[in-house]
Amino acid sequence: MATSVTEVHQQKTVSHEEWVEARKKFLVKEKEFTRLRDELSRQRRELPRERVEKNYVFEGARGKESLADLFDKRGQLIVYHFMLGPGWSEGCPSCSYLADHFDGMTIHLAHRDVTLVVVSHAPYAEIAAYKKRMGWKFHWVSSFGSDFNFDFQVSQSAEEKASGEAYYNYTFTKFPSDERPGLSVFQKDANGDICHTYSTYARGLDILVGTYNFLDLVPKGRDEEGLKHSMAWVRRHDKYDGGYFVDAEAGYEQPKLVSEIKAGSCCSGESHG
Repeated sequence: MATSVTEVHQQKTVSHEEWVEARKKFLVKEKEFTRLRDELSRQRRELPRERVEKNYVFEGARGKESLADLFDKRGQLIVYHFMLGPGWSEGCPSCSYLADHFDGMTIHLAHRDVTLVVVSHAPYAEIAAYKKRMGWKFHWVSSFGSDFNFDFQVSQSAEEKASGEAYYNYTFTKFPSDERPGLSVFQKDANGDICHTYSTYARGLDILVGTYNFLDLVPKGRDEEGLKHSMAWVRRHDKYDGGYFVDAEAGYEQPKLVSEIKAGSCCSGESHG
């Protein structure tokens, strides 16, 4: 069982009438937060946009596709930048946690003129293998060989590798992986012109994680206080069991390369009696 790191606040036990009164007072704050979020969303929609000038090419189950193709005949496109780099043995566990929420929403987005596509830097064959393992159905393509991931701050460039700092979330920072998570939004007009309207990174992705929104409702919350890496408890959904241990001191570790795993195996898989 996962180690609990959050101490549950000892709530006062009261009568039903007192409980309702306290709940109604808190409801005032919740409504204020909802109105503030609505206003922030309105302002987001009013941000200026920029024209996409490059001809990005992706590869997926449908073969080669342009950025325009990814819209799938709709006017709005959401791209989730999934951390799966060239040669990685598996995808990032945190991105996998988030991606578990995608399949159920794609049909609903499609009926609001929105297409959701996942993009990773790894070659498509590596994406397809991991997608099959995880049982996902959403459209997932490779940007390998294009500038797409570098232009949208989600893959380490040669310059970043040399400097030791990444340009991420609109500033220079240290980042513990060659790949980084994010989300970008694009719009296509009647003439076929494509504009980039929005990108968000880091905690800006928090609202996308439906499981977190459920956890925020329960007494222990996300139960991540005291963890060096807040998502250290997260596992790929095929790796959970009843006995795993959460190391509170563990930081984020990039998934191993396939070549590293092969180099560490004994005698290339030969067995000895």
